[in-house]
Amino acid sequence: MIDDRLAGLVHASAADDVATRCRHQRFLVSRLATGAVMMVGLPPYLLWRGVPSGIEVLAIASLLLPVFAAVLLVRTGSLWLAHAVSAAGLTGIVVALSSVTGGVASPAAVWLVAIPVEALISGSLRATLAAAAMAVLGVLALAGLDAFAIALPVMDISAGLALPAFALTAISHVAAQALEHERNEGAWRERLRDNEARDRLLLSAIDDLVTWHDRNGRVVDASVSATRLLGSEPARLHGHGFLERVHVADRPAFLQAVSDVAATGRPATLPLRLHVEAGRPDGARLIHAEMRAHRIEHGPHDAATAVVAVTRDMTEHYRHAEELERARAEAERADAIKGRFLANVTHELRTPLNAIIGFSEVLAGEGAPSLSAEQARDYAGIIGASGHHLLGVVNTLLDMSRIQSGNFDYAPEVFDIAGLLQSCCDLMRLRAEAAGVSLAVAASGPVEITADPGACRQILINLVSNAVKFTPRGGRVDLSLRRGVEGLDIVVADTGCGIGAEDLLKLGTPFFQAGAGDYKRQHEGTGLGLSVVQGLVGLHGGAMRIESAPQSGTVVTVTLPRVCRAPKTACGPAPIRIAVRGAPQPRRVVRLPLGLFDAEPGLTLSTGPGSALRRTG
Repeated sequence: MIDDRLAGLVHASAADDVATRCRHQRFLVSRLATGAVMMVGLPPYLLWRGVPSGIEVLAIASLLLPVFAAVLLVRTGSLWLAHAVSAAGLTGIVVALSSVTGGVASPAAVWLVAIPVEALISGSLRATLAAAAMAVLGVLALAGLDAFAIALPVMDISAGLALPAFALTAISHVAAQALEHERNEGAWRERLRDNEARDRLLLSAIDDLVTWHDRNGRVVDASVSATRLLGSEPARLHGHGFLERVHVADRPAFLQAVSDVAATGRPATLPLRLHVEAGRPDGARLIHAEMRAHRIEHGPHDAATAVVAVTRDMTEHYRHAEELERARAEAERADAIKGRFLANVTHELRTPLNAIIGFSEVLAGEGAPSLSAEQARDYAGIIGASGHHLLGVVNTLLDMSRIQSGNFDYAPEVFDIAGLLQSCCDLMRLRAEAAGVSLAVAASGPVEITADPGACRQILINLVSNAVKFTPRGGRVDLSLRRGVEGLDIVVADTGCGIGAEDLLKLGTPFFQAGAGDYKRQHEGTGLGLSVVQGLVGLHGGAMRIESAPQSGTVVTVTLPRVCRAPKTACGPAPIRIAVRGAPQPRRVVRLPLGLFDAEPGLTLSTGPGSALRRTG
């Protein structure tokens, strides 16, 4: 209620400035309180004294001036002018009381010192100077009265009564100012607590970490976001706690940036890698962050604060950038594959098409009647073989497309895989004999499996065709079945030229041919055969293993489950494990503490490349 009444009295020119409004309110409260005390005490005094003397009239008029000063402030909003009028009234009261209680030597004259001091609290230099001028005039007036021995009418009351009355009025004036000051200070402290609470709430609502540093990079204070960003309490970042979490390679740049910002005042932005404790929800231990540092003149926590820094987690941004980079590399690789594909397909199509066109023109040309029947049959056979080759290339491309799009007709059923192995061998035997390669099958009795017979036939034909193609005359290709732990193993082994270690990693890549350039190749083909096999094996939920080495032949093992996956089930290319054929297996000696297997009966030890202690139960 009081605040509302005072707010209504404050002049409009001071209503928008909080500090000025508070000074106006403090002035009004003190002057109105003095006027209220005078209004209460004046009627009883006049009843007791009767008609006042001249000096009493001066005192009463002086008491009215502070009230007039309050009215003047309300009307004009000029604080220094109101202080000047109020100081004149206080000076008049002190001079009147001092003149009847001893002049300059009166104890009341000391109150002249309080007049400029009281104005100084207002914070206005003009008000302080005006009040000081009034106090000097009061001192000069008392000194003149004493010097010229001017006799003033003396009140017939004792100094023992006058001084307490004046003291009571002065104390009420000072008490009113003190109470108003305390009220304003309480409002300021409450407002400051609200601002601090709002700042803490704002800092806790953002994910960015805010830290205050001195010129040497030490942390003076940190926001509560340290828990979310670094998994650490803010107090643990104080001093060199934040620096200890900066990656060692980034610490010089961090310290240099803080020092430069503190010295020059130019903001700085730098990337950082930060070690994270185990408290983060995502479990990350090293994150990428970006810190923006600015210089501040006066820190909110300590006078030594020089730099405030905002650190933001940029891990997701870096991860996205890495994904874009991988996508770009994948696009470049796909572009290279496309170029190789065009070169291979162009070569595969041009050769039979040239043969078909050339021999067709011979058969349809003017010299056709002179050809013998045997020559015509040979030319027709070349045309037919070239057509079948073109059909095979197109069918391979279509199979690859159907597998990748998920439209391959996959219908698993129970059949004898050993019989299928023998029939594929018989189908490829003529080609093997023409190439001078012996072909043998090792399978004892029927072996049932649930799979797609057509897809399995295509797998075998592709593998055997590759083995025959890359095996020199006099070589050997062996087909066998083997019951494995994970299912049934189909093994195609040859004694061909083999594959180098640098090409083993690229096997399965569409249109890739080991040891062959784009245009100067020793063997025909599109480079899609093994990719088709990988896709078909993936349809069955199987896996592949390829062992090879230059001049040591190649062994391809296709592992299929006894009961393959149902149709319409999502699948991808089969995983391919590679190994260098004939490489010695490293032997490892592992020392285990006594009682390990008694405490952990479900652990087994495997040796060889990539061996590890694995849990099997």
